[in-house]
Amino acid sequence: MEQRVLGRTGRDVSVVGLGTWQLGADWGDVAEGDALGVLDAAVEAGVTFFDTADVYGDGRSEQLIGRYLRERPDAGVFVATKMGRRADQVPENYVLDNFRAWNDRSRANLGVDRLDLVQLHCPPTAVYSSDEVFDALDTLVAEDRIAAYGVSVETCAEALAAIARPGTASVQIILNPFRLKPLDEVLPAAADAGVGIIARVPLASGLLSGRYTVDTVFAADDHRTYNRHGEAFDQGETFSGVDFATGVAAAAEFAEITGPERAPAAAALRWIVQQPGVTSVIPGARSADQARANAAAAAAPPLPGETLDAVRDLYDRRIRAGVHHRW
Repeated sequence: MEQRVLGRTGRDVSVVGLGTWQLGADWGDVAEGDALGVLDAAVEAGVTFFDTADVYGDGRSEQLIGRYLRERPDAGVFVATKMGRRADQVPENYVLDNFRAWNDRSRANLGVDRLDLVQLHCPPTAVYSSDEVFDALDTLVAEDRIAAYGVSVETCAEALAAIARPGTASVQIILNPFRLKPLDEVLPAAADAGVGIIARVPLASGLLSGRYTVDTVFAADDHRTYNRHGEAFDQGETFSGVDFATGVAAAAEFAEITGPERAPAAAALRWIVQQPGVTSVIPGARSADQARANAAAAAAPPLPGETLDAVRDLYDRRIRAGVHHRW
């Protein structure tokens, strides 16, 4: 598995990591044994980067990772978590005392004294312009609670604001063949600043797997049911903000473009890995087989230039006009 330096952390991480939202909640139930099996399969396939958050399953995802790493101290996994979603989403809650409390909970869940990387979890936009917030994050580093900090963002403007902060180690942003806007400014700015880029929602909530039709029904506790129009949180988190029917049609064309020799999901992950400035992509997995298949995309042959051009054309024709401009 190729390793890349995660920005200002100075640490190497696998170019394909593992997102663990699925192991907490919001994607239907995943049994504990199955969740641990996913973590183990990913590590065995060369993954050295797990991404989690304190609100995934109200801490369940962090706890499962902590248990796994205690059982596998040789795994050598870098763990990024997130904070901020345990309180009302107002800038006034992004203060040092809350940060310490949230960090203490994550450290207990993960069973560590110092967190490898803590990311602000898509906070209100005003947070990015607050010197006090970033001073507080610097204090957490000075107190040795965290080794580094980054941000997970909704918009390119938020990403650019975070990149301009000298202590920001990494930016996590939605990037996939149905979300190309970060390519224009965010990835070049991050590369120039030495900030790592973590690509999230890489399969557009499963659309790019090619497994869904317009008649697909998701479980009631799956965010692809209850947040399709932004009812629970930012709409861009679900199907990358793409209308479901539009996304299904575009996914079918994406599969034709990338050809039968590649599974659509593997092609989408390979597309992300090839984008200049990307450090790691973090697909989720609900099974060990999915985790292994995702990791295998790192070693797949690069997509040829004509395929990359065809993906851009697909986005321009089918996706761009229907995606909210703020993303």
